[in-house]
Amino acid sequence: MDARFNLFENDIASRFAKRFAGAALVLHDSPLPKSVQELVSLRASQINGCGHCVDMHVKEAAAAGESDVRLHLVAVWRETTVFTEAERAALALAEEGTRLADAHQGVSDETWALVRKHYDDDQTAALVCLVGVINAANRLAVITHQKGGSYQAGMFAAVVAQG
Repeated sequence: MDARFNLFENDIASRFAKRFAGAALVLHDSPLPKSVQELVSLRASQINGCGHCVDMHVKEAAAAGESDVRLHLVAVWRETTVFTEAERAALALAEEGTRLADAHQGVSDETWALVRKHYDDDQTAALVCLVGVINAANRLAVITHQKGGSYQAGMFAAVVAQG
């Protein structure tokens, strides 16, 4: 299946993408640990079936030093011993915040309490915004059938730098 539409060749979509990338850059530069950012982005992208974003976040995480074992186990994080309690809280928030239609309560009080136990206000703000941003990015890519496989680590940073 080929991509349906090139968002970067359309003026409206291109202008939106620049602003969207700017919002993502705020989160990238936040005090939320980069490993948590990539794990959360990867997990939400897996749930949403976004091959383009899974490809991007696996490669960015690996380039930043994330282990193959942890990357392979993100999809089944509850059944592993390789993630910290703080990472588990962030992954739970990512899942519950992504699966809003599947859960009548959205993010549970238990998950929220764990997030607040491990993350300060700025990190919590970044985490909540990250879940929103990655879900929006997943939807843009899935709707237009963007394919995974061609992303190279550092491409996002290069695009943002071009401004």
